[in-house]
Amino acid sequence: MEENIHISVVSPVYMAERIVAELVKQIKESLKSITDHYEIILVNDASPDKSWGSIQEECKKDKRVKGIDLSRNFGQHYAITAGLSLSKGEWIVVMDCDLQDRPDEIPNLYNKAQEGWDSVFAQRVERNDTFLKRNFSKSFYKLFSYLTDTKQDATVANFGIYHRKVVDAILEMKDQIRFFPTMVQWVGFHKYYLPVKHSERREGKSSYNLKSLFRLALNTIIAFSDKPLRLTVKIGFYLASISFFVGLIYLILYLSGQIKVLGFTSLFISIWFLAGVVITILGIIGLYLGKMFEKVKDRPVFITNETINV
Repeated sequence: MEENIHISVVSPVYMAERIVAELVKQIKESLKSITDHYEIILVNDASPDKSWGSIQEECKKDKRVKGIDLSRNFGQHYAITAGLSLSKGEWIVVMDCDLQDRPDEIPNLYNKAQEGWDSVFAQRVERNDTFLKRNFSKSFYKLFSYLTDTKQDATVANFGIYHRKVVDAILEMKDQIRFFPTMVQWVGFHKYYLPVKHSERREGKSSYNLKSLFRLALNTIIAFSDKPLRLTVKIGFYLASISFFVGLIYLILYLSGQIKVLGFTSLFISIWFLAGVVITILGIIGLYLGKMFEKVKDRPVFITNETINV
């Protein structure tokens, strides 16, 4: 770690060509009250617009602004990993590029961290997101909390400040599936939740749609929890128990002469129901096997195309 860099600010960039200059300007303004020894790391996640060109312009103006261009679109949390891997500061701020995460909250996060906290999370008490995104996030975190037997907070995302030891611990995690909020929770250390203001999106729309949010949720649950597998065992046990008692009842009714003609409807329904359960269980197991296959291949979680000032 370079001694002269006190704070690193890491921001994944996607569809933000008109926001980058303002983002850098506001970050610099906020860091003035803390230190002049900082770096701003902007990671272009293969954005289809001219975001990389905007990053290049900012890098030319100030060597403290550093650019990373990924070879393809890996995803927001992989871009964060790329930025963290090249950060050199004692403290690292992670924030989104759309200015919903307000740079003027960085001094507040930093001051709280100086009280002895290793991670200070920005807690968005009032979120300026779409109705769909807010409610999907709440539902996901409730489900995720249940499946992982941990406490997850829907008001907390990537924005926060983290000590170097926290970031190093995250980088040591070799998970192929990267989800920064959960990873920083998993590594532990002393944590604090600081309420912050959350702004409206400055421009454009979120790159997350219902399909991508569902895929992210599914991958994250599979990566951080084996409870779905354990639930299938319970389901199988309960179904077997119910089937046994129902079968016993029907046997008693048959022996007592109360059933004259054996029906095929109940048999038909039972077969299709159990077949659906079996296929669902096999599907869940298959998902876990697929993720194990990805892990065995041990491919890099991101590939860098170009870097500036790094």
